[in-house]
Amino acid sequence: MNTELLGVGLQVVLMLVLSYPLGKYIARVYKGEKTWLDFMLPVEKFLYKVCGINADEEMNWKTFLKSMLILNAFWFIWGMVFLMAQGWLPLNPDANAGQTFDQAFNTSISFLVNCNLQHYSGESGLTYFTQLFVIMFFQFITAATGMAAMAGVMHSMAAKTTKTIGNFWSFLVRSCTRILLPLALLLGFIFILQGVPMGFDGRMKITTLEGVEQLVSQGPAAAIVPIKQLGTNGGGFFGTNSSHPLENPTYFTNMLQNCAIMLLPMAMVLAFGFYVKRRKLAYGIFSVMLFAYLVDTVAMIYQETNGNPRIDAMGIAQKNGSMEGKEIRFGAASTALWGSSTTVTSNGSVNGMHDSMMPLSGTIEMLNMQINTWFGGVGVGWMNYYTFIIMAVFISGLMVGRTPEFLGKKVEAKEMKIATIVVLLHPFLILVGTALASYLFVHAPGFVESEGGWLKNSGSHGLSEMLYEFTSSAANNGSGFEGLGDNTPFWNYACGIVLLFGRFIPIIGQVAIAGLLAEKKFIPESAGTLKTDTSTFGMMTFAVIFIVAALSFFPVLALSSIAEHLSL
Repeated sequence: MNTELLGVGLQVVLMLVLSYPLGKYIARVYKGEKTWLDFMLPVEKFLYKVCGINADEEMNWKTFLKSMLILNAFWFIWGMVFLMAQGWLPLNPDANAGQTFDQAFNTSISFLVNCNLQHYSGESGLTYFTQLFVIMFFQFITAATGMAAMAGVMHSMAAKTTKTIGNFWSFLVRSCTRILLPLALLLGFIFILQGVPMGFDGRMKITTLEGVEQLVSQGPAAAIVPIKQLGTNGGGFFGTNSSHPLENPTYFTNMLQNCAIMLLPMAMVLAFGFYVKRRKLAYGIFSVMLFAYLVDTVAMIYQETNGNPRIDAMGIAQKNGSMEGKEIRFGAASTALWGSSTTVTSNGSVNGMHDSMMPLSGTIEMLNMQINTWFGGVGVGWMNYYTFIIMAVFISGLMVGRTPEFLGKKVEAKEMKIATIVVLLHPFLILVGTALASYLFVHAPGFVESEGGWLKNSGSHGLSEMLYEFTSSAANNGSGFEGLGDNTPFWNYACGIVLLFGRFIPIIGQVAIAGLLAEKKFIPESAGTLKTDTSTFGMMTFAVIFIVAALSFFPVLALSSIAEHLSL
């Protein structure tokens, strides 16, 4: 067990050590300063020329959002067409069929919004063509979309008074060419050396130790796994995701992948400090997020390494902790760390089955996604926290009798209304979706059975499975409690709608707030200015997040995972 905890500690230290220089580098990329990847400039200029884009043109926040939404609408259609037609397209050695309309609707939206919720099994639900030209492509472009949105917000905050927030296309392309692609290539080469497959052959026929023939899927996994983690995407090349021995073969690859999940979300917070020259504020935000992440991680490790009390009651020793749904090569502690990492971000990949976690671990995982601000997805995680900063500034200003200001700009009713809508949308989508599913399950059993049934577990755990699905969708996470039969028209359409609203309305609101504040007259700091880079304000923001976000979900958590814990 001490060795397991040492491995966990090394992973956390590695994240922290790498995030600082990467954050500094990211700020330089978005500022347009010289970096060692400037040799990519001809490639970028070629892309702009082919697409007819003027990358030097400054955009106001409305034009910025318009460009982002039009691009995403195009890629949605792209994904739908290829997913439904994949059975007739090349690179399909295993003869996998095309997806149905409702499944393609869910899959295309899911990967478009950086969620990667999978209502299919990776190796049998997709072909190599769609794995590369839909899934992997979307994992780059949608991660870059979130990063570009944050870059626009930072650009607006760095200027004293401006009507523009930068160029969406420039931020998008540089996110891919200068950040995501180099890191993904580096990780990909390491994964190939560790045994992750990279080829285009079909299923391999092998003979097991029992003498039984088995077909083992392979494919270009090493090209896709790096960006799935770095871009907080999480969609597995194989159905069992990073618990699959070909997708995550060794403890070393497990460490690298877990660090990759956290690396960019951590670095983006620090990049904000370097970009707007407010390092103390960035360190404060980073500290709040890190504190929450470490508390969650410690609690989950404690739960998983102590084992299941019902098994203890049977007199069976659990020296390695609760190992149901976990891989022996990773252990309970490292699986718990991954569960915390993947849910404080919008990653959603798994190296063990979350459905088999201890009930309180499941509670923490859901709460991480329901709060949705502890690091979060690349770019958008910080932007969610930014929304709560606006609320905390406004509330704090009212409490102490000072004009609410953030970075020299007055926070007024219009910004607060937008922030309130963004914050309340998240619990609305999750709770309404769960309520609808629960109502149909109880009062329309014929409808549920006509879809093949939904739940393999009854009672509080069954409620947890439905709650987790909508929580994961609204948070653009993508992981799931896999006791839920989710590949049905109801779940495909319902989750698809939640995915869309959960992704784009917050981004629209957050960019709008940044744009509105940027246009206001800059007010120099004075003795009466509310300081936002202090530990007191950090605690205030934490309290606002916990009260508004966490307590919204306490009643449903009490009926689901907490009730299950109390029944053990």
